[in-house]
Formats: sequence, C-alpha cells, structure tokens
Amino acid sequence: MKRPTAFEERLYELLLCIPRGKVVTYATLAEMMGNRGYARAVGNALHKNPDGEKYPCYKVVNAKGALAPTFVFGGIDEQKRRLEAEGIEVKDGYVDLEKYGYNLF
Repeated sequence: MKRPTAFEERLYELLLCIPRGKVVTYATLAEMMGNRGYARAVGNALHKNPDGEKYPCYKVVNAKGALAPTFVFGGIDEQKRRLEAEGIEVKDGYVDLEKYGYNLF
C-alpha cells in the first residue's frame, strides 16, 4: 500500500477532532486544510483512508448532509450504520447538519 501524502496524513488527523455524535462536510475539512476549494481532494483522500477504524471518515458528508454512496468501508449502508451507532439520525440518506454538524474552527 502506498504511504499517505502529507496532505492525507494531516486530513486523517483532523478526522480525530470530530466529536462523537457529530459530522463535518468535505468543504469544512477542505477549509481546515487551507482552501475550501480542496473539497474534491478531501473526498479523494478519504477514499484512500488506510484505517477506517482509526480515522472516522464515515463522519464526513456532503454540503447537503448526504452520505457517500461509495463509502470506502462498505458503502452507504455501512456509513449509515456507523453514524447511527453514534446516535446520529440518518433519514433517507441524509444527516441534519443543523443538529449534527460540527465546525472545526
């Protein structure tokens, strides 16, 4: 397996800052990485997450609160299961960002 880049390592460490029962958006993580325009790069890096148990990429949703249909560790049903295990309600593939969103700033 290829070693994570510095960007990926920093991103994975940011995932550890998300409290239990909260989610963040790709854009929020991108902003924390220095540029809100990095949202797509964040998504690509999360898809390469080397350890889904250590780095909780399941806590990342899109700007509308939608789950990732191609969640790397088992698809959307697995992402939903992991979120619900933390008490996060998922309705029709979406999380209420007003209720569960977390801003890392």
